[in-house]
Amino acid sequence: MHILIAPNAFKHAVDAAAAAVAIERGLVASQLTCTTECFPIGDGGNGTCDLIIERMQGERVVVPVVDPLGRSITAVFGLVADGQIAVIEMADASGLHLLTPNELDPLQANSYGTGQLIKAALDKGVRKVVVGMGGSATVDGGSGMLRALGARFLDGEGNEITALPVGLAALRSIDLSGLDRRLQEVELTVLCDVENPLIGETGAAHVFGPQKGASPDQVEQLAGVLIHYAEVVRATTGVDVSSCRSGGVAGGASAGLAGLAGAELVDGIAYFLDLTRFDESLSKSHIVITGEGSIDDQTLQGKGPYGVASRAKRLGLPVIGLAGKIPVEISSELAAYFDVLFAIGNCPMPLNEALASTTDNLIRTATQLGNLLAVCPAPHQQQ
Repeated sequence: MHILIAPNAFKHAVDAAAAAVAIERGLVASQLTCTTECFPIGDGGNGTCDLIIERMQGERVVVPVVDPLGRSITAVFGLVADGQIAVIEMADASGLHLLTPNELDPLQANSYGTGQLIKAALDKGVRKVVVGMGGSATVDGGSGMLRALGARFLDGEGNEITALPVGLAALRSIDLSGLDRRLQEVELTVLCDVENPLIGETGAAHVFGPQKGASPDQVEQLAGVLIHYAEVVRATTGVDVSSCRSGGVAGGASAGLAGLAGAELVDGIAYFLDLTRFDESLSKSHIVITGEGSIDDQTLQGKGPYGVASRAKRLGLPVIGLAGKIPVEISSELAAYFDVLFAIGNCPMPLNEALASTTDNLIRTATQLGNLLAVCPAPHQQQ
């Protein structure tokens, strides 16, 4: 029996690579005789690009940039496919983890540093730029990164607005004459792990603003800024980014790149699995184990485990899902993709303790799963 281990990250607990190793350790400790392959996955959330670089044995390039508040730091992007594709993790330059809790301020934090990473990638002569946007600290509609790439955001008197995103309330026009022309010569792709639009009750400000430190009043202020921003983007390029699918990713950075730089917004997990040739590993497997912090009906809206399960089901493979939390009642829709779902916790405990126990819980659950498979082998083993 060959088992493909393909978990997503267990958010706030362990990353995808560590989760895969824990599951493998559990299987090895069990009574099951099997071979395994660890294939940690990412759906566009934080850590996705690092997994791509690892899987494709890419090169890491260190670049001096600024953090969300304009302080000098260094960040990294990857070169894969013989240097033809640049893989950029927005969080490396513009991430929430770069700020302390008392520094969170989405009215002032911007994505300029990510634009510096994109520019550095263009300097390498790449043909494609792939941006993963999970874990950002910004709700600036991508204005910061676009400014780093040469766009100028102007007020009614023609003065450039540099205080982003708060200053966009005074935005009257966008000058793209200085936008890096190399963007027209490359494929610019944004990996999306959510479908939220730029504006509205499910938009960037209302859903993601509080996660980045916005108070209720600041959420409303940011929402107004993004509505106005979308109107000016449309007047500038003719592209309506206000309601496009996944336009709210990373505080609207996806919408900004789509509307002003021609980026393509794609399903993150599908792109990841194609780029890393997941199907080749899948074709050699008998059982697939996936997982993340929570698996429920929302998982079917494009989350990593769904992407894995849907491909496995095309080949008729059994899929086992491990999660910190699963529904009390499994819907028929969920059961169509996951043959078995296991909650990895072994007793009620506070969330912080449960998160700290994730690795141990994954090992224990995988060990018991292996024992179960050893006692009740799959039909193909009985023949």
